[in-house]
Amino acid sequence: MRHGKARFVTGFLAIPVILYLYYVIWPFAQAAGYSFTDWGGYSDRPPGFVGLGNYSRLVKDELFQTAFWHNVFFLITVPLLTIALALFFAFLLNVGGRGNRAGVQGVWGSCLYKVIFFFPQVLSLVVIAVMWQQIYRGDGQGLINNLLIKLGIVDPQNPVTFTADPQPFLGIPAVLWWLLLIAIWGGVGFYMVLFSAAMQSIPKDIFEAALLDGAGPIHTFFRVTLPLLRDTVSVAWVYLGFIALDMYALVYVMTPSQGGPNHTSEIFASVLNFTAFSKGEFGYACAMGVALAVFALLLAAVQLRITRRERIEF
Repeated sequence: MRHGKARFVTGFLAIPVILYLYYVIWPFAQAAGYSFTDWGGYSDRPPGFVGLGNYSRLVKDELFQTAFWHNVFFLITVPLLTIALALFFAFLLNVGGRGNRAGVQGVWGSCLYKVIFFFPQVLSLVVIAVMWQQIYRGDGQGLINNLLIKLGIVDPQNPVTFTADPQPFLGIPAVLWWLLLIAIWGGVGFYMVLFSAAMQSIPKDIFEAALLDGAGPIHTFFRVTLPLLRDTVSVAWVYLGFIALDMYALVYVMTPSQGGPNHTSEIFASVLNFTAFSKGEFGYACAMGVALAVFALLLAAVQLRITRRERIEF
């Protein structure tokens, strides 16, 4: 019986595993192999082996280094701000109300708020980028500029340029701050729902006991809610880290020259795309992709190792 079950499971898994190896793992392996060559992509010339030349070139590439620090900026700000806002909203919607159970219920209309906050998740990232492109229009016809002009805050002859603004703000190009706002707006709703589901699994008796002991909302959040959501927050941080290392759709749609102005919004993905399809250096671009993949895996491993702990039973 046991051998029959093994054959049955193997029969169902064989084809999906083969397809996964062929369409996912094999392209990764090919990219890793091409990263050691000078493959031109469009040329009929066979690729020549260059060893670690492409990787040593990465260390000296100023544009790649600029993109790296831009990704580091998103890597710090996107998870931190998105998780902070999502936790705040989830706490209000689930615990912050003044219901008939000693304030353990969420605020009035919490179900409606969840739908509103979650709405950006039903839109593709490209649709969100195109929508915000119209909101950020820098010719005076955009939603924000039009409102600021009518309020007399902005000169009609000198509207805010938003994603075309290379000037630094707090040492970071202004265009990156405007892209950060979109990334947070598009992600908060999903993680708010995720944290809400995790909070609803926590027994109400724990919150009631904290309230009876005299704990206020702030102490309840930091001493009760947050420790019990640590595993969920850790997983969310890893996913948001991968999102922060991408950001390609927003940069491609919303910035001039897909990384401008003057390379002030370049990220890993935009530099990789420019190197491969504009410069025709596919071998060097593969090296960038492998470096990004290794960096992402190491980052996830470190994050999970730091946040690993014994599971809390409740």
